[in-house]
Amino acid sequence: MKQYLSLIKFSHTVFALPFALLGLFLGFFQTGKFIPDWFILVKVLACMVFARSAAMAFNRYVDRDLDKTNPRTAMREIPAGKIRPRQALFFVILNVLLFIATTYWINPICFYLSPVAMTVVLGYSYTKRFTFLCHLVLGLGLSLAPIGAYLAVTGMFALVPVLYSLSVLCWVSGFDIIYALQDERFDTEHRLRSIPVQFGAKTSLQISSALHFICATLIIYASLLTKEYIGQLFWLHWIGVLIFIGLLIYQHTLVKADQLDKVNLAFFTTNGIASVLFSLFYISDLFI
Repeated sequence: MKQYLSLIKFSHTVFALPFALLGLFLGFFQTGKFIPDWFILVKVLACMVFARSAAMAFNRYVDRDLDKTNPRTAMREIPAGKIRPRQALFFVILNVLLFIATTYWINPICFYLSPVAMTVVLGYSYTKRFTFLCHLVLGLGLSLAPIGAYLAVTGMFALVPVLYSLSVLCWVSGFDIIYALQDERFDTEHRLRSIPVQFGAKTSLQISSALHFICATLIIYASLLTKEYIGQLFWLHWIGVLIFIGLLIYQHTLVKADQLDKVNLAFFTTNGIASVLFSLFYISDLFI
């Protein structure tokens, strides 16, 4: 169990899960369920775990030969021999089936869209082989969390959760570009595509900053629209907005083109805290 949790980097669930809960509780509030439906909550959490487990394990499976030759990733579970490739692939298939089965027990629209979601989150693993826009595909995969959770409750699309999904797309794409700076030389040598490979470190950081600026703009707009949309938004939420944007700015002070020693701090710690606090203040504002 420990090896599989390490394989899928279960701790990184902290990025998308808080936004899924945001979409879920927005759906509860929208439909007048001021006492949340805990059965729906459990099913949405299960979908998040299954989808992310499948995506991460498949990425490790597809990249196993590359990971073996990259000093930064050589000790990952598959290249290190802790998990066999066949075991990882079986784990992927199992989680895909569990994800689709769970969506069947949520509502028809989630079930019908489940293959689309799986195609996006699994397809990301191949994108860096042919396009430097792979970061945007990763962002797209995680951006399905808030709108997917909202669909689970309401069964319909709405503008506000779509805006939050777009903000997640820009947010994740931006910090994934920062993370990819670590492998710029390796990716270049192995003809892999990424924004750092395509544009260099300095321009890549500028692109990341631009994406995070768009993310902040979308969050502010969605927040203003939420107040008009549901007639409920007070000061707690705006504290969350300020914290989130402040941490977006902070992570760009940690990483420079010639100074990458704090990439992990910028990538994991800062973004994890930003996601959790923003969603916590948002949900508290709705229900408290």
